[in-house]
Amino acid sequence: MKIDLTDTTSSKINKALVQGRRAIGTPAVGMVLTLVIVTDEENAYDALKAANDASHEHPSRTLVVIKRVSRSPRDRTQSRLDAEVRVGADAGSGETVVLRLYGEVSEHAQSVVLPLLLPDAPVVVWWPVNAPLDPANDPLGALAQRRVTDTYASEQPVRELSARADTYTPGDTDLSWTRITPWRSMLAAALDQVVCEVKAVEVEGEEFNPSCELLAMWLADRLDVPVKRSLSSGPGLTAVRMDTDCGPITLDRADGSLATLSIQGQPDRGVALKRRETAELIAEELRRLDPDDTYASALRFGVERLNSGLVSAVRGAEAAEAAVAKAVQAVALAEAAVARAEESPADQGEGSAAGEADAGGADARGADAGGAGEGSPAPAKGAAVGTPAEIAAKAAAASASAKETKAQEPVTKAAAK
Repeated sequence: MKIDLTDTTSSKINKALVQGRRAIGTPAVGMVLTLVIVTDEENAYDALKAANDASHEHPSRTLVVIKRVSRSPRDRTQSRLDAEVRVGADAGSGETVVLRLYGEVSEHAQSVVLPLLLPDAPVVVWWPVNAPLDPANDPLGALAQRRVTDTYASEQPVRELSARADTYTPGDTDLSWTRITPWRSMLAAALDQVVCEVKAVEVEGEEFNPSCELLAMWLADRLDVPVKRSLSSGPGLTAVRMDTDCGPITLDRADGSLATLSIQGQPDRGVALKRRETAELIAEELRRLDPDDTYASALRFGVERLNSGLVSAVRGAEAAEAAVAKAVQAVALAEAAVARAEESPADQGEGSAAGEADAGGADARGADAGGAGEGSPAPAKGAAVGTPAEIAAKAAAASASAKETKAQEPVTKAAAK
């Protein structure tokens, strides 16, 4: 059953929910939590479908918050709230309210959502795309005990992981972390079968996949060994290789569904490691609402500490850009200095000639005192000739010669007496 409400309020939405439950003959509320989905119009359908599938395991009230973009300044000043209430078969095993916010009310979504939360039930906020860098301080995130993001949907996943580590608050989690749960379970089970020490690990996966970085950080944090991040064509995670003193242990998944576990001295085994849908990931996250300490420890390990070719490439590119910027700045300063020198060549020539004249006078005084300073150049007449660099060099040499001659005058006079 669907009920459409235009230019409505939270109070009218609550009344529509009660009306819908009575109409389908289920007046009782049997939901265990409130799931708030913050998304855009483009991704709303997929997110809502995943939430409805997950509701079969976790009956919940799903609130979809869509902030519509106003096209004109007049529309931005006008606030409006449209809602679509779904109950029964159209809402999975719970209730669904799709909220579309227009104008200024889109900046105060928490005021619309707060009256619609289930009483005495936990709240989970999920951002399928465009998650805030600090979910706990987001107005909607502050209402939740659990905040779910997806770094895989960001443009720069590796940098976003670093930002998540800086702003982590207990209750934060990421679907990129949830995707590697089967990998973590299988690797832990493989290490339980052998008694050996792990020396090094290599995690192989496609580029711009944060699940690879999270798995590498988890292994480095737990095993305290160097972990190398290498790239492959995918899909997703493709292999984990552990170098131990008992021989190599390899978990290889080349096709994205079936993996092969290889342990030294044991036959190879096939392992089901299928890439899971978003509905399965959300259902797993809703099973536990307490802080995930393992995720926090792996995230805080830091992606910068991995021996990652991708991170090295990023750093190398940034260093190259900085070097190019410095070189451009140096060239600009040099061109400005040459331009200033060419604008006033006569002034520089007079200064150079004066310096040479002083040097010549000092040499003459030295010759009268005892013959010192013979061979000094005669004072130049007229303007100096040459490039600005040559003029500056001649002036510096003349000044140095004059200082040396003046320093020798007392010694020469004493010898003459």
